[in-house]
Amino acid sequence: MKRINVEPAWIFKDENGSRLDPQLFLLISAIHEQGKLTLAAEQVGISYRHSWNILKHWAAFFGCELVYLHKGRGAVLSPLGEKLLWAQQRLIARLEPQLKSFASEINLEIQRSLEGVKPLLNVYASFGYAVELLPNFTKNYQLNLQYKEVEEALIALNRGQCDLAGFHLPVELRSAKYLTTYLRHLRPRAHKIIRFITRRMGLMIKSGNPMQIQGLQDLLENNVQFINREPSSGTRCLFEELLANEDLPVESINGFDDVEYTHSAVAAYVAAGMADVGFGVEAAAKKFSLDFIPLTTEHYLFVCHNKTLQQEAMQRFLAEIRSTEFMQKVATLAGYSPEQCGEVVSVEDL
Repeated sequence: MKRINVEPAWIFKDENGSRLDPQLFLLISAIHEQGKLTLAAEQVGISYRHSWNILKHWAAFFGCELVYLHKGRGAVLSPLGEKLLWAQQRLIARLEPQLKSFASEINLEIQRSLEGVKPLLNVYASFGYAVELLPNFTKNYQLNLQYKEVEEALIALNRGQCDLAGFHLPVELRSAKYLTTYLRHLRPRAHKIIRFITRRMGLMIKSGNPMQIQGLQDLLENNVQFINREPSSGTRCLFEELLANEDLPVESINGFDDVEYTHSAVAAYVAAGMADVGFGVEAAAKKFSLDFIPLTTEHYLFVCHNKTLQQEAMQRFLAEIRSTEFMQKVATLAGYSPEQCGEVVSVEDL
């Protein structure tokens, strides 16, 4: 099945209107990973000579080197090269939910045009690594996956704007905050819960843990810089609850009001050296080669109306997420578990 992805691309222009192709990002990313220009060129699929010419052109464009080449010691990014690489990765991480939602709309139209009408399932859910896998498991049904804030998705479900809404709850509920925020949208007689995955949540810190961070208490140190999630996110709510459980004052955390909007964006922010620590899923830490300190686990769940369970698209969706292939894919994500994936339970069971 043809599937379209949407990715941002950077085009640089100088005061004279000169433009350069953004292929540089592939090359400097490969240099960062490989440490050698020859290996980086091979990874990108270009010749060593061409890669060398790209670096020369960009160095002339910016007026300074982006990569330092040391004979016998490989290649490393210059400060500007690192700045460009991390800026690009942070931008992609920030825009990822919107771009994937847009891609879902495009792919839905492609499917309708090429294959005719198939059962359609509209899913609103907060962005996550396991949810991101769903478009790859759509045999014999169409999936319109739109990334929304949790409460926005639950409100949309009750307004009939989607068939399935995603939300997440701590495995160990310690306060009534989640009950009043999310569960107030659920109706025991009208709704059913579909278990999806569980995921480990914790502190994402620089590789090697140079600040010697061991837990939440260390975030109060004056020299530790934190990067937070936006106030409306479930991850932010969970983090604040963990702080409250240890009686830690949020006003004493440097950077508590500085925010990014996805787990990946927080991880990229830390990896770029702009903060020492962030809070999020273990999979994001691994993606950006960060160390991780697990603090808690949360359920990622879906909710739907009782009648939706009988729809053909829903039945096919359940079959897909219950499949061995899907569960094996989830199990490859650091900190994720597909145990009980696809199990249908009542609201009271929460």
